[in-house]
This record gives sequence, structure tokens and C-alpha cells, in this order.
Amino acid sequence: MTTPVLSCAGTAARSARFVDVAKSYGTTQVVSGINFHLDPGEFLTLLGPSGCGKSTTLNMIAGLDLPSEGRIFIGDHDVTTAKPSDRDIAMVFQSYALYPHLTVFENIGFPLRARRRRMAETDVRKKVMEAAASLGLEKLLDRYPREVSGGQRQRVALGRAMVRTPALYLLDEPLSNLDQQLRIQMRSELKDLHLRLGATMLYVTHDQSEAMTLSDRIVVMSNGRIEQVGTPQQLYYQPTNLFVAQFLGEPGMNIFSGRFADGRLQSNGVDLVAPPRTSSLASSVSAGIRPEDLVAGDLKTARLKGTVRTVEFMGSRVQLRADIGDTLVTAFLPAQLMFAPGQPIGLNPSSDDRVRWFDAQTGKALDFQ
Repeated sequence: MTTPVLSCAGTAARSARFVDVAKSYGTTQVVSGINFHLDPGEFLTLLGPSGCGKSTTLNMIAGLDLPSEGRIFIGDHDVTTAKPSDRDIAMVFQSYALYPHLTVFENIGFPLRARRRRMAETDVRKKVMEAAASLGLEKLLDRYPREVSGGQRQRVALGRAMVRTPALYLLDEPLSNLDQQLRIQMRSELKDLHLRLGATMLYVTHDQSEAMTLSDRIVVMSNGRIEQVGTPQQLYYQPTNLFVAQFLGEPGMNIFSGRFADGRLQSNGVDLVAPPRTSSLASSVSAGIRPEDLVAGDLKTARLKGTVRTVEFMGSRVQLRADIGDTLVTAFLPAQLMFAPGQPIGLNPSSDDRVRWFDAQTGKALDFQ
């Protein structure tokens, strides 16, 4: 049986742009001169820790907050100071924001009955039924929000946005209130929904798993600034700085510091050889290796030598933590390898090109192998 696709006739997915946008509250600057764009039909995520400015950025394109500097465009239209109702957007919130006295059907159809875009009741019913079919809500249309689960309420909120067929969807941490299993299920459903609608979506989250699985591209933010923009693969394998390297990944990249001389990074338990050109790019460097890029090696010849702290069984592999000098290192190793806390261990990079190199003073990446 083919899942119905909501008709988007009359409104095409559009691009959006932020041009030198900044936002201050008094003397406190929360967004600092950001520049990025969304292509038509793209799923782009603003990702970063709490307080980094991502929700403020979303609120500015929604018109709920005005920028202190810069311009915002949706398609070819400058919407920097436009009213929210004039921006042709739809928002999905973390808190669902459903009307408790309205049924699921009435909640989904509410935007179509609003004064500015009131349409014939037959058309309202058609659009609501299309959205409900796409989201698996057909049997719940007569229920009230209190009578459905959290995941179903989130689907209702998505359906209410879908019937608008807007130029741009804005999603503000819509899965945060769900339990872990339901979040994973809703991530898959949201990705499928985006593919079927072909809509332009701007998504805000602090959860990197959501960002990595859902996004065409990700904007990583920190302290009101953009750290890097790229595909999930680019950000994961080619981080432009130490912040992105350590923020992305569960856990993040292992970072090693020490004395750098003659092309070697050395400290207690660490002996890593840098590419020849690295010495000409920085006088002090740090090396980064992701947990899955470490392999167990002979203790005498291993590049990294330390002591096992913990071993966590994860099915096909173990998550091993080891103290290497002053650095707590995480490695994902085959489950059949037997290690115990307190045991000496040697680790090596799986290959030299899996080691990332950074300027220790600026934090900027030195290589993109």
C-alpha cells in the first residue's frame, strides 16, 4: 500500500539566507555575524550546546525576534522585519502546543480555518485527511490530545504544519520530550516525511544523533558563532577545529597533546608521528583520533601506552577506556578481545590518515586528508 503524499500545490519549497546576522540583548551578544543558506528542499540543522544561539537564530527567521544587525531572506524576499504571518512559515515546537479542547482533526485543520487563509470545508477535510494518512493518524482524528500518546501528539503537531504547505518548516527540538525509543522511531518517520514532502526544513537540536541522521547539512554553533557548516560526513571526518572534533561523536574524538619536535608528538604514553608538512604549519600541535579508529597493539611497539580503566560490553564490540598519561582515552574494540581494569594496554591508530592534526594554540585543523 502506497503512503499518501501531502499535496504541496501552490507553494514551492524555497531557499533561505542569513547575511551577517547578529542579535544582542543590551550589552550581551547572543548571535555574532552569522552567514549560512538553505537550498530549496534541504534539511538543515542548527546544532550546538545549550546557550549557543541556535534557538535565537530560529526565532529570528520565524519573526519571533528581530536581528540587531544583518538581513534574512526567504526565497528572494527580504523578511528581516516582516511579521511572522507574512513569512509563509510553519513551526513545530518542543512542547507540541496543541489546543486541548480541540480534537486531533480540529488541531490539524486549525491553520486552514484561520481568518487569513480560510478555505472551503471540503478542502480542509481533504488536506487534513492527507496529512493524517501520511502520519498514521487516521484512527485518532476524533480523539483529544490528552487521549493520545506523546509520539502521536508530536505527529499531530507535524500534521498541523504540513497542511499549511509553507515555503519553510521550522522545527525547534520537536523530539526532546519523547523517550529514547520513541525518539529513534520519530527520527526515521521525520526523515521519511521530509523526503516525501520535498520541503525546506530548518531544524534545531542539541542532540547530535538527530542532527547526523536527519540532516543534509549541519551548522555547528558555539557561543553565538558558526564553527563549521557541512554534511554530517564532512563534519565527522574533517572537523575544522577542536570544538567540532570533540562535540561530534559519542563519545567525541580523543585529543592528545604534548611536546612537538622533529615531527613527533610525544608525552607520557604518547608517541605519534605527524605528516611531514605539519611541522611547517604550527609550532605546537594536538592530535585527534576517533574511538573507532584505534586498534589494540603490541605493548612494546604501540604508539599509545596506558592502563585500562573500564570495559563496557556493547554486543559486537566493547567500549574501553584507558588512562594514557593524563588523558582518558576511549576505544571501540572487538568484543572477543579480553581486557580487564588495571591491565596495561597498547593502542595504535588503525592507519595514519585516521589521525587528525590541530594547531594547539588556535584549535584549527591542519589537515584534511
